[in-house]
Amino acid sequence: MVGVHGGENRCFSEQNHSGSTGEGSEGGRPAVSAPGGKSRRARGSVDAEGLFEEMNGIADTGFLVAFGNRNDQYHDWAVHIAYEVSEPLLTCEAVLEETAFHLGDSRLVLDFVRTGLITPSFVLAEHLSQIAELARRHQDRRPDLADLCLVRMSEVHPKHSVITTDLADFRVYRRNRREAIPLIYPPTRS
Repeated sequence: MVGVHGGENRCFSEQNHSGSTGEGSEGGRPAVSAPGGKSRRARGSVDAEGLFEEMNGIADTGFLVAFGNRNDQYHDWAVHIAYEVSEPLLTCEAVLEETAFHLGDSRLVLDFVRTGLITPSFVLAEHLSQIAELARRHQDRRPDLADLCLVRMSEVHPKHSVITTDLADFRVYRRNRREAIPLIYPPTRS
């Protein structure tokens, strides 16, 4: 199933990724693998439909928490997305901090970085005035710092979609004042 929001957004259902479980490390945590598992794709995968030519993205907290927690409702979706990335996903330190808090495991988040699933690529001090403007513009939604940083990262990396489970906010946020942010998100349940 493919869902579109803002022309560029993609939604992937669990039925498209049978064969990639992401589980297998000790303690019930998913195995953390470097991006680019394309050679291991199962027949009938999303790539066979031509949706993933090259997967670049910006990782939000919800995606990383779902990937790291096998009991999360979006875990299978997140494992599938991680399996499809062609290079490390970009993120910011605020997202890493939120993810470590929600997972209760800083070591796991560090493993995400160490194995190349994600790379912190945002220096807040270099974008302070733009972040302050985004905070002012979206004050009615009361965005947290991680969301503001991801909106700014989307402006800086316009070809990267934000990979998120937070549709309520990211469908409303705008980059460059009026432009919808391209999103990759899990299927919505009816």
